[in-house]
Parts: sequence; structure tokens; C-alpha cells
Amino acid sequence: MEPIEAKLLQPEMVKRLHQALTGGSEELFQTMLDTTPEVVRAGLKNRALQSEHLLVLLKRRDLPEELLQHVGRLDLVAGNHHLQRALASNPSTPGQMVLALLPHLFLFELLDICLLAGPSPDQKLAAERVIIQRLPTTEAGQKLTLARRGTPTLLAELLKYGEVQVVAACLDNPHLRESAIMQFLQGKNATAETISMIARNPRWKTRPNIRHAMLKNQKTPGIWFTLFLPQLASSEIKGLLMSNRLSPAQKTLVREELRRRR
Repeated sequence: MEPIEAKLLQPEMVKRLHQALTGGSEELFQTMLDTTPEVVRAGLKNRALQSEHLLVLLKRRDLPEELLQHVGRLDLVAGNHHLQRALASNPSTPGQMVLALLPHLFLFELLDICLLAGPSPDQKLAAERVIIQRLPTTEAGQKLTLARRGTPTLLAELLKYGEVQVVAACLDNPHLRESAIMQFLQGKNATAETISMIARNPRWKTRPNIRHAMLKNQKTPGIWFTLFLPQLASSEIKGLLMSNRLSPAQKTLVREELRRRR
């Protein structure tokens, strides 16, 4: 392999380096697309460098970490929201730099990082964590949008708040997982209304685990006991009767089903 020093002294490379250092704005756009990191690094020292050039550069997915670290230290990046977002979204940006950038992004820019194909799994996980940290102060309308577009992890967190419209949107999101609903049904924020929404939902109402979780919740309306109990085995119904989670009215419905079978 040819030493990098010798490569940089080749006439064609010298010309590219000189153009990167001294070229005008249009030439800098070409420099940002150069496949040799040393040429790009030289372009970053050009006095004509503007944020538009860096945005072109940061769209690339073949940049080495060292070069991205260099970009992150530029004065142009500090305080420039568009550049911070582009840098945080590049899959090659080092993890520590991403963590420092994410708090500066808007909520739905963070969501884009979670959903788009470009960012790495670690970047997506970090973006999810920042969104979750903001949920207690997030407005209802934004929560609703998150529920419609969110990832499985975000949906599980949104369900915990038990807000009726948000729960409805989560239930219709194809990314929602059964485990998230189970966790919600076992939590304190499930209400008669939101439990009934789950019981009526075409996707979830026939799931045995979810039905059992609803029948073990003290807030589940009696109508669902009337509809679900006949489909359970007698041993399962006896198990419900032994549960200390049910209300007296719910236990009465369970006893009536057992008497009907006798």
C-alpha cells in the first residue's frame, strides 16, 4: 500500500489539496464530496467554508469518525441547529458527540433519528431516551403525534400515562407490542375507559394474555367479564376467584359463571 505521505505529494493530489484550501464556494462543494479525508480536512480550513458546505458533507455515510470530530469542533457548528441535527444524524458520529448534541434537537427531530434508516442503533436508542425524559413536560398534542408515529419503546412509555386519546393512538400503531399493553393493564393508570378501548380493539381483544390481564384488573367493567368468562376453562375461572385483585362485583360475576357451568 502506498504511504499516505507519498500519495499527498502526487501532482494530482497536490492540485486537489490546493483547491480545497483556496477554492471558492462552488469548488468547496466538490471538495466536500472528495473521497480522500485529507482533502476534505483541507477544505474545512478554507475561509469560504459555510454551513451549506458542511450540510453537503454531513449527508455522506462514508466519513471517518476523526473527520466528524473535527467538524464538531468548528465554530460554524456551535449554535447552528441545522448542522447539529445533521451531525447527530450521521451514523459515523462518535457516541459521546451524539449524546452532547441530542438535547439541542427538537422533539420530532429526535423522533426522525429513531425512525430513519441512516442513524445507528445506538443513536436511535439515545434519541429515544431523550424523548422519554421530555415526556412529563410534553404537550398533549405532541404526545398524540408520538403515539401515532412512535417506536415500540416510546409507545410503551406513552401508554403508562393513561391519557385516553394517546392510548387510542397507541393501540392503532402497528409498532405497539403486546408486552406494553400487559404492562399498562398491570399499572395504576389503566381506567375503565381505556381498558374497554383495549377490549374493543380488533387487534388486541382476542389475545388470551391480554384478556386474562383485563380480567385481573379491578377497574375492568363487568360487561367484559360477561363476554370473556364463557370462553375460559373452568380452572382459569377458579383461579380468578382466588385473586385478591378483583372487586366484590367482579367476583360475583365469576361465581355466577361457575354456577352456570354446574
